[in-house]
Amino acid sequence: MNHALLVTTAAVAALLLSGCGGSAAQTQSATSPATASASPASLPAASGAATDTSAAPASQAAQSGPALCKAAGLTATTDSTGGGAAGSVYMKLIVTNSGTEPCLLKGYAGVSLTAGADGEPIGAAATRDDSTPVTDVQLAPGQAGVATLRYTQAANYGDCTRTPAAGFRVYPPEDTASLFLAQPLDACSNTEINLLTIGAFQPK
Repeated sequence: MNHALLVTTAAVAALLLSGCGGSAAQTQSATSPATASASPASLPAASGAATDTSAAPASQAAQSGPALCKAAGLTATTDSTGGGAAGSVYMKLIVTNSGTEPCLLKGYAGVSLTAGADGEPIGAAATRDDSTPVTDVQLAPGQAGVATLRYTQAANYGDCTRTPAAGFRVYPPEDTASLFLAQPLDACSNTEINLLTIGAFQPK
């Protein structure tokens, strides 16, 4: 009888130990969600990264460069010492930055013959000569860019309705304001006759 009681006591002790082991395992698995819930602590770092990204446009704006040159900050002259051929005169259209800030001159000027500083254009505006590539011409104050302007004599065209012009009206690239260059020439009021050709601006 005493031997049977000892066996029974040992079996009960074993069951109790087994129950304690299962309880310990449940406690460990229950702490796992607590570990996962700690992950939002990394959110401030992500928020900081978003703040850094928002600063990028300001940096890009600082690197955008000077604004386009406008008529209000420019002066223009012509130099016709380049000569001519076959009834045409080749001139250099020289545009100088007369302002106090750098500016960008890029592309083609709009050029037409006109009756005066405030007069309407006469005939067709200059056509573009794309033999010279468009390039960025950055002008510091006092610097100039140059484009080739060709004028074909109106007398070359038998069907030209000849009209006296007082000079050239010049629109800088992408500008709606203009400059006037006094230079008496004959124009053709016929808009189908092109007397003028203009090239892209280049550094002087």
